[in-house]
Parts: sequence; structure tokens; C-alpha cells
Amino acid sequence: MAAPFSSDFRARVLAAYRRGMSTKQIADAFGVCPAWARRVKQRHRERGETDHRPMGGVRVVKIDRARLVELVRAKPDATLAELRDAMGVVCALSALWTALDKLGLSFKKRRSTRRSRTAPTSPSAARRGRRRSPVSTPHG
Repeated sequence: MAAPFSSDFRARVLAAYRRGMSTKQIADAFGVCPAWARRVKQRHRERGETDHRPMGGVRVVKIDRARLVELVRAKPDATLAELRDAMGVVCALSALWTALDKLGLSFKKRRSTRRSRTAPTSPSAARRGRRRSPVSTPHG
């Protein structure tokens, strides 16, 4: 993501507006988008703000991590959806996964299913056979 323009640059754009330049002229002179120049003027007029706003958006933490640890200890085989329901919060499953990951806890990825009927394969106890001759096809 690009860095925001400096306060000095924004002050020069506002000074150009005060001198009577149009938005298009300012955009061409400073090499910026006309919409950006208009928003700088508008924010200064409506709120008195000249600096850029903080970047990165607002992060709201809905998940009580201490409670989450308690739930995982009480029911370690719970799925993410079950943990979310037990906590009583409205959030995405990915938010729960992120919280578990930051706590260093693993999580169950799917509901319990029946065990597979196939048994694990293991090497046979029988000896391997040997060839009688190094030739693959017997001579007739």
C-alpha cells in the first residue's frame, strides 16, 4: 500500500485552492487525482483536518481470549463453530482461528466421523523370494 501524502504537500494543495485554482488545475499541477484534491479541500472545510487519517482500519476484538482458552481446555475436540456458539459471539470462523493461532492452540477442522474400516498396512512377515537366475526370462 502506498504511503499517505505528507502534511506539507497537503498544505501546498490547500494554499493553491486559496489562490483560486480549480480542482482540475491543482490535480494537473501537483500530479494527483482530482478526487483526492477535492477530498483534501472538503476535509479541511468540514472538519478542519489537514493531516492524513490513520491507515489500517479499525480492529475490533470480539473474542475474549481467556474465555476461549477455558472452552478449549474444557472441550478440546470442539469445532470452530461449536466454540463460536459456546462463546456466544457473532464472528467469522476465521476470527476464531486467528485467535487460536495467536494463543498457540490447535483446533479441530471438522466434525467427528466414524473410524475408517481399512486397517493400516504394515510389512508382511514373509520372506522375500529370490530369483534363480539373473535373467528375467527363462531360456527354453
